[in-house]
Amino acid sequence: MMECSRPGVSLIPIHGKVPRIHDSAFIAPGCRIIGDVTIGADCSIWYNCVLRADVSRIVIGDRTNVQDGSVLHCDGPHPGDPDGCPLMIGEDVLIGHLAMVHGCTIEDRGFVGLGAIAMNKSRIGSDAMLAAGAMLTEGKVMEPRTLWAGRPARFMRELGDAAILGMRMGVAHYVENGRRHAVALAEMADSAAKA
Repeated sequence: MMECSRPGVSLIPIHGKVPRIHDSAFIAPGCRIIGDVTIGADCSIWYNCVLRADVSRIVIGDRTNVQDGSVLHCDGPHPGDPDGCPLMIGEDVLIGHLAMVHGCTIEDRGFVGLGAIAMNKSRIGSDAMLAAGAMLTEGKVMEPRTLWAGRPARFMRELGDAAILGMRMGVAHYVENGRRHAVALAEMADSAAKA
């Protein structure tokens, strides 16, 4: 894990906690990463995301992507809940644009659709999909390989192999696309330095 600066990215320590980011992760300019955040290998955090771990922690597994404009947060301990609500995100997770993910657990290969919301202590099972615009309310548990949709989100159906394969292809796409964006930004910085 590296704690170095990244151009155009705010890495903000708080309460003695510093973001820890694997050197292979792509963090796009405009991101704000605050406090006790851990980001794994080959992740991509896209333009203008906010990851704020000022009261608990955020952990993001390898090859996960968080798409543009998403907000990730957590809740700290309080009376009756000494563990609080850390945000725990597994490996190979897809989080769509403008999602709000708060104090929940997303298991490996979970999917959060565009503009969806996942609230404290909810859980998205492995290979499960929270549909675009859905709201998974506090404490709800999505079983593996299920699709949930609506506000509040409800079980819709089991996911077939084609949908699972599509999500895995999406993960591979974002790993490669993050590398391309990193190269493009480095080339732009080199050109600016030579000008």
